[in-house]
Amino acid sequence: MGEKVQQLKTQLQQISDLGNAMAVLGWDQEVMMPEGGSQPRARQLSTMARISHQMATSEELGDLIEGAAAEVSGADYDSDEAALLRVAKHDYEQNMKLPVDFVAKLTQITSEAQHVWAKARANDDFKSFEPMLEQIFELTRQGADFLGYTDHPYDALINQYERGMTAAEVARIFNAHKPALIELIAAIGEVEDRVSDAVLRREYDIDTQREFGLWVIEKFGFDFKRGRQDISTHPFCTNFSRNDVRITTRFYKDYLNPSLFGMMHEAGHGMYEQGSAESLDGTPLAGGTSLGVHESQSRMWENVVGRSRGFWSWAYPELRAKFPGVLDDTDVESFYKSINTVKRQFIRVEADELTYNLHIMLRFELECDLLTGAVKVSELPQVWNDRFEQFFGIRPPNDTLGVLQDVHWSAGLIGYFPTYALGNLLSMQYYNTALAAHPEIPSEVASGKFDTLLTWLNSNIHQHGRKYTSAELTQRITGGQIDPAPYVAYLQEKFTDVYGLG
Repeated sequence: MGEKVQQLKTQLQQISDLGNAMAVLGWDQEVMMPEGGSQPRARQLSTMARISHQMATSEELGDLIEGAAAEVSGADYDSDEAALLRVAKHDYEQNMKLPVDFVAKLTQITSEAQHVWAKARANDDFKSFEPMLEQIFELTRQGADFLGYTDHPYDALINQYERGMTAAEVARIFNAHKPALIELIAAIGEVEDRVSDAVLRREYDIDTQREFGLWVIEKFGFDFKRGRQDISTHPFCTNFSRNDVRITTRFYKDYLNPSLFGMMHEAGHGMYEQGSAESLDGTPLAGGTSLGVHESQSRMWENVVGRSRGFWSWAYPELRAKFPGVLDDTDVESFYKSINTVKRQFIRVEADELTYNLHIMLRFELECDLLTGAVKVSELPQVWNDRFEQFFGIRPPNDTLGVLQDVHWSAGLIGYFPTYALGNLLSMQYYNTALAAHPEIPSEVASGKFDTLLTWLNSNIHQHGRKYTSAELTQRITGGQIDPAPYVAYLQEKFTDVYGLG
């Protein structure tokens, strides 16, 4: 390793360490911090963001990148050194476009907004959150201008999460599979009484829910020696290294789904982070290549595995034993169908596989319109409810179940939502490729064996961290690019079976 490359890695590790320290404060803010700590925490995070951005845009770092690039000139594209230079150069160029005062201000506002949003959500009080959201969208527009774009300000934002993606490409992908979703949902609507999720809405002891959920995700392969699980208002995964990964969920005593499938979902993210190669830790290469790929992992474990008939043929006896008397009148086939009930409902994170992407399409359209001014923040509750009714045929009864349900806007994560739907599509493309290599995976899942799938994911996705873009990684794995067709075929086959469609 050349001298400049080593110096660059040292400098980047210091920036990484500071970012991870900020992540610790962010996790604490969501899980442990008392209510009174919100403003001091916002100031602390703003100060650290300022210092981190100054380091990430320093002339010294730029010189090190240039010098290191000369040392690795001609290196194999797949090497860690060549990848490090590609990613470091990309990050440096992006960071250089954002003024340090802007970064510090955005960090402070979004940190303060977290508490305001949580309180507004609990009290069904959008008006109390509206001024903060106005500031966030105004700052986001400024950020898009700083970053630059050709066609739509959304292009600059989604590029931060899914490099190379544009609003036009997202719209094309969404439009390519939206009609098939609507058609299948309509067909199920004609026979929706054939399946019910009522059994999931009985009383389930919260401590036992947690115990069962932890058992499941440990069986999946989430390493509790390098991770932990806690409670938060909105489920999330964060990490401070590959050896310290935190996931959260939320519990309802009268609804089993949120905690159980939330834990599976976040464990999918967590296993991705734990699977990043040790050699990448402390560098910009650590972690997931994009949020779409990251989401493919969480959705695969939550849905493709966790909502499969095979999985529950193995797990249901344990669940039934955990809740004596609660499930005595329900067999495994009925339970399998209940967790795959297609139901128009208000909360995105509790949506079934079939309607989920429609929730994302709604948010994508609203974000685009909010950025261009076609919709004003003050109009958002009304517009949300109107469009939700157009999409789903039902109207949110309040803002807690409507516009206030997601944490993303308070966190400044505008442009993030499409990655959920893209992840759904990629989950099936990747899973099909894993099946082609290991046809035994479904039978292994049905016997509680998950290591073949996890090892394949580690080898083909997790270990690479950010070495490749999403497009490069998908090409390497599948031989093509993101494609809605396999996911639509999966949904059609699955729900035709669940609902007995002709």
